Amino acid sequence: MTSESLGPRQTADGRHETPEERADRRWIELLQEVRVIQIGVQILFGFLLTVVFAPRFITLGQTDKNIYVVTVLLGAATTGALIGTVTFHRFVTGHRIKPETVVWASRLSMVGIVLLLATVTSALLLILRVAMDDSAVPWIVAGLAAWFMACWFALPAWALRRYTRTPPKK
Repeated sequence: MTSESLGPRQTADGRHETPEERADRRWIELLQEVRVIQIGVQILFGFLLTVVFAPRFITLGQTDKNIYVVTVLLGAATTGALIGTVTFHRFVTGHRIKPETVVWASRLSMVGIVLLLATVTSALLLILRVAMDDSAVPWIVAGLAAWFMACWFALPAWALRRYTRTPPKK
């Protein structure tokens, strides 16, 4: 049974909404998700920006300074992608392309989440290298990165396959 055979307002998942109502609902959900993640990103990025001014920074080796620079750049890219979801909407609002806006903003938020994974992993690598000075650090960071990937990507992918039989409606 397709959504077309159910009539104009009833979708296969039982919701009674027009495409515009669906886009509005999906936009509100996406905005709430971005608000949650953006707070953490802003705190992390703000902290990263101050590290270079700490007295101990000049004592770091070149490898740690390079990791720091990569981490800051990743944090900036993460911030850009997540804020991009809102600016995308702001630029195209009023042009009657809300469903397309939601799709593109959702894609930007997923890019932001992937960049956040890289930022957190890089920050953990730097912090643990300085704190532990131990050969186990890369293994610890790899384990945590795997944990993030399991929580953020693998579990939702598993649930999607386990509990759905049809692809989501756009």
